[in-house]
Formats: sequence, C-alpha cells, structure tokens
Amino acid sequence: MKKAFIFLALLVLGPVCALPVLAEQQPALHWVGCGISKKAYLVALAKAYEKKTGIVIDVQGGGATRGIRDVASMSADMGGSCRRRIRGVPEESGIVQVPVAWDALVAIVHKDSPVDNISLEDLRMIYLGQITNWKQLGGEDMPIRLLARKGKISGVGSTARKLMFDNFDQEFAASELFDSSGPLEKQVENEPGTIAISGISSARKRNVKILDLNGKSPTYENVQTGEYLLYRPLYMVYNKKSEHADMVREFIRFAGSKEGRAVIRANNTVPYLEGLNLLRVKLKESKMARDGGLH
Repeated sequence: MKKAFIFLALLVLGPVCALPVLAEQQPALHWVGCGISKKAYLVALAKAYEKKTGIVIDVQGGGATRGIRDVASMSADMGGSCRRRIRGVPEESGIVQVPVAWDALVAIVHKDSPVDNISLEDLRMIYLGQITNWKQLGGEDMPIRLLARKGKISGVGSTARKLMFDNFDQEFAASELFDSSGPLEKQVENEPGTIAISGISSARKRNVKILDLNGKSPTYENVQTGEYLLYRPLYMVYNKKSEHADMVREFIRFAGSKEGRAVIRANNTVPYLEGLNLLRVKLKESKMARDGGLH
C-alpha cells in the first residue's frame, strides 16, 4: 500500500509543464509493452500529447515482459505493463513503475454461447479442471476448451493467477496456450465451446461475448467502485538512467494531469487516481482468494 502511494507522488507533483509546439521535429520517445495498455489508453494519450507538445511517441507492442525488460536494458525509452516487475530477476531491475489506469480482466466466450454470466468460483473451477462441460453452467452439452496465455509471467497470466488464486505459480488446466492475447481472442471468436480470460480493452474490440461475473458486467462504473471483481493497475515503466528520462517523466505527469485523465476516461478506461478505493478492496480480495472464497 505504501509503495502504491509513493507511485502517486509522480502523478501529482503539479501541473504539466506547458511545452510549446516547436516547428522543428522533436526527438521521438519509444514505447513498448503490453497490448492491453496500448489499447486501453496509450495510443490515445500519445496522440493527445503530440498535439500538445509536438513530441512524437513511437508506440509498439510486445507484451508486458518486453515493456519491463526493454526499459531495464534501455533499448526503449518507456514501457507499458499490466503486471509488477519480478523481484530478484536482473532483467527487470532498475526500473520505476507508475500506475496510471485500471483495467478489468474478463472471461470471453464465443458470441453464440447461451451462457451470459459466470460466478468467480465456477471460473476458478474451470481453470482447475473441475468443471469441464458447458452443461454444468447452464449451457449446451459441450466440452469446455480453456485457452490461456503461455507461461506464468505474462500480464494476463500472472494477474489471473494472483486475482483468482493469490498464487503466481498456479497451474491451469488449459487445452491450448498462446504467446499473446490477440491470437487467443481470435480463437475464441472462431471456436464455439472455448473460454479465456483477457483484458477488456482488447476483448471488447473482438466479436466475442464478455461474460458478467457474479452478476456484474465490467462497466466503467463497476470497475471504478470494485463491484466488478477482476481488475488490476496498468503501469508506465521508465528507467531513471535513460537519456530521455526527463521527457518520459513529463509524459507520465501528463497522464496523471486533469487533461490526461480526461483522455484516459474518454477511452472508457478508469484513471488510476479515480479508483484509489480499489487499493483497499484489493487487499481484502487477496485474502479471500487465498482462502478460496472470493465470490
């Protein structure tokens, strides 16, 4: 909790310096990171910042791990991550992570699925291999094909393990594993009987059905208040030793400013400063997840 509020200091140091739009081309800042952060707020925020300052931000993807490790190695100026860095891993040391927004993790199924809602306990049981047929959930008599991200350190994979089981090493009973969220979501689009977890910012742009969770849909309001249970911070990442560290900090300040928060909000994503109550809720939910009673 204490560290989370230390992160806030960077966002509230004061108004963003008014940088004039210069006639000559400004140096580009290179951003890499998770596709969910990219779609949730980064693209829109980068465009707004370029319009305000003339500073171009080159936006690439590559996943949360790249968003951390490329910044740590200073092969990128800044990154986006939907997970915290792994302590004790040299490739992820020496960075600063600043929370800027909140994202919902959602269960997605084929658009023709008759199932509209799932309890968190049933979702846990699917991931443990204890529920294996849609008939057990009020659907058709059809096997459930669970799709998941490869590895345990992806943004979605690590966060799903933390939120549902409070265990980053939890094994999933997945039928198929994917390197990134895009192909995983595409498979759910095309194959009846599948289910997967992804970030709402990318999932809502697919032709899939997003299930309600415990009767709550992942609306802006439900995420902001914690009524929707699966949510996580989205981080900007920078390296204090980078030659462009000062420029990156200005961009992060812009993200936390009134103007930047308006851009994030307009993208249907909750700005971090507008969901601070979720920090208290998350502590309670972590305990419940450890006890297996988050419903």
